[in-house]
Amino acid sequence: MFNTLPSDPMILVSVVNTKLRDTYSSIDSLCDDLDVDKDELIGKLNKVNYKYNAEKNQFI
Repeated sequence: MFNTLPSDPMILVSVVNTKLRDTYSSIDSLCDDLDVDKDELIGKLNKVNYKYNAEKNQFI
């Protein structure tokens, strides 16, 4: 799943938030484009206390 994204959760949240800010208008478009399982991505970041905020389009 994370072939294109880092496996370390702290680096992952940084990379994902950068991609969401600079390239993708939503978590759905990021996951579709990068062929990433949305539930798995959200679950991995939830484990380190980051929640996706759709209004801000970032994990906080």
